[in-house]
Amino acid sequence: MNFTPLHRLLGIEPAPLTDEMIDRAIEQAIVETDDLDWKSALPPAKGLPQTDFPKDVAAMANSGGGMIVYGVTEDQKAATGRTDAGDLDEGHERALRSAAVTAISPPIFGLEIHRLGAPGARVVAVVVPASVDGPHLIYRGELFGAPVRNDADTIWMRERQIEAMYRARFDERRHATEALDHLYTEATHGRDIESRAWLIAVAHPRLPATSTDRPTREDAKDIFETAGRRALSYADRRGIHPLETVDRLNPRPGLRRWVAPNTATTDTARWKEAWASVHYDGSVSIATAIGAHRSGAGTYLPGSQVRSGAIECAIADLMGLVRAVGQRQALGEYEVVVGVEWSGTEPLLVVTVDQHGFAFDGHSIPLPRYTRVAATIRADVGDHQFLDQVRDLALDCVNQGGVSTLHLIHIACDEP
Repeated sequence: MNFTPLHRLLGIEPAPLTDEMIDRAIEQAIVETDDLDWKSALPPAKGLPQTDFPKDVAAMANSGGGMIVYGVTEDQKAATGRTDAGDLDEGHERALRSAAVTAISPPIFGLEIHRLGAPGARVVAVVVPASVDGPHLIYRGELFGAPVRNDADTIWMRERQIEAMYRARFDERRHATEALDHLYTEATHGRDIESRAWLIAVAHPRLPATSTDRPTREDAKDIFETAGRRALSYADRRGIHPLETVDRLNPRPGLRRWVAPNTATTDTARWKEAWASVHYDGSVSIATAIGAHRSGAGTYLPGSQVRSGAIECAIADLMGLVRAVGQRQALGEYEVVVGVEWSGTEPLLVVTVDQHGFAFDGHSIPLPRYTRVAATIRADVGDHQFLDQVRDLALDCVNQGGVSTLHLIHIACDEP
């Protein structure tokens, strides 16, 4: 579902953007605002970085996000009629997205581009996401500036405005780090890390969800179910997936979150204990025992030994949660931290399998302490790009223990 400035100005609940909404905006003579800009025609694909398009996009991002609508005429900033915005083929769309990345610094990802209307009255709506990376700068030769919206106009920031926006960016990064640390500490609390290693994985959106509507139990159930299906499209079912040992069908309420509690409670199943949570602000977390896994009938690995496949599956499940929540709540970038907590006397050992499937630790590096892995993940990219991020994060996590390859995470993915 979309909720754009046009939805707000027309008094419409979140819903797909439609051509009929453009007609209603013209009938009501909706006036441009700081987050809505009417334009008659698309800029040409050739030489796009030298047009006003980068400046208009950067101004919207610097002002908290907004919407540029091509194919609408205006008079005194009020919409007056329709005109044909021009043809937007696949190459032209790629040029728009490329200009937002290459002609603006820092780059702006996640543009939403909507095609509406029939030939002769075509409209293209470009929705620019809010950004925490401001100020976004435009370069013209050796000169640069930071555009911003001032009601219905685009102006250039003064020095003090640029300074204030840089300060806000640094404050946001500090707060994000504090939020991640808090999530990680919470997820680690109460785990028996002195007897077996635990993987702790947390993710926090850089721009948290701001909706005042708390997700319901059904919402949380749907998120956990969707995440579980997506995780299995990232990593093989042969591994131990934390989301398959939590109660996804009956999440419990927590402090501004929903928790999927552990279901591996019997003595014979306790070795794969796991917990997962989805927070109201879009954050997610997984805590799962990955040391002392079962190695045979009634036999278990030492608490200090961790199978690389268990790490891969936990990463796939975490990323499944990120994908499910990010797409549901239209979130872009996430900051992710993954660690293995172990306080026993033996060094931590990540073991893998050889080409015949037998346990192999010949290249493992004994770790006195596992260094937490941090990454920035985009939840709003295509399926294959997202799987690349899953693979990169999992590789970072197993490489630390001397394991060079992944065995369970897939090469290609078609998400359900």
